[in-house]
Amino acid sequence: MGRLAIIGGHSILRDDLAGVVFPDGARRRPAHGARGAVTALDAGQFLVLSRHGLDRYTPAHLVDHARNLLALQAAGCDRVLAISSVGSLRTDYGVGTLVAPDDFVAVDRPAVSVYDDARSHVVPGFTEAWRARVLAAWSSRTGESVVDGGVYWQSNGPRFETPAEIRFIAQHADVVGMTVASECVVANEIGLEYAALCVVDNVANGVGGATLTREEFEAGKAANQQRVVAALAAVAPELAS
Repeated sequence: MGRLAIIGGHSILRDDLAGVVFPDGARRRPAHGARGAVTALDAGQFLVLSRHGLDRYTPAHLVDHARNLLALQAAGCDRVLAISSVGSLRTDYGVGTLVAPDDFVAVDRPAVSVYDDARSHVVPGFTEAWRARVLAAWSSRTGESVVDGGVYWQSNGPRFETPAEIRFIAQHADVVGMTVASECVVANEIGLEYAALCVVDNVANGVGGATLTREEFEAGKAANQQRVVAALAAVAPELAS
């Protein structure tokens, strides 16, 4: 069995001053793949990658998923747990809700693919057995409830969505983000098992009649970050074994 890779965004960005650091004590290491090198955090049993970068923030629409995942695969990883900040499209999924989606929509995205030949014709989706293992470990190690299933809608970003856009996509999905679908497709292409755990950091713009503000998003992110990091510290060793 290969190594576990944990890929995160806003929920696990390092903040040493605030004491939010995951994984604690990990060392930086370069990982070199066919599309270039990335800097990962090596915790021994598993690797952690910030999809937006460690030292310089890369917005969602510029994240190079192929470079990230090919580098992790070259470093010996064969499965990915993706942690993703999302907006809720439902009034019953408040800030702090955890969702493990089992499908996604990404019809408005530019094509993302590792290959320029027939190898790109994959049937996309989350790896069901791996997803089930993630759900079981999260429940047993943290006692937290995770919504099992749902549809993730990937918007183009990097801006947030308008209320009219949210009204449309809420007819077809449960949460909205900017990265997971493309990341999953690349993982499918290169043979990495892939599951995602989405953390609701905000209620999407217009849901419940409320207008989203940047301050609201930042507050939700801050409220969730310490909890998600603590949960990952408990769950990661089991998923890495």
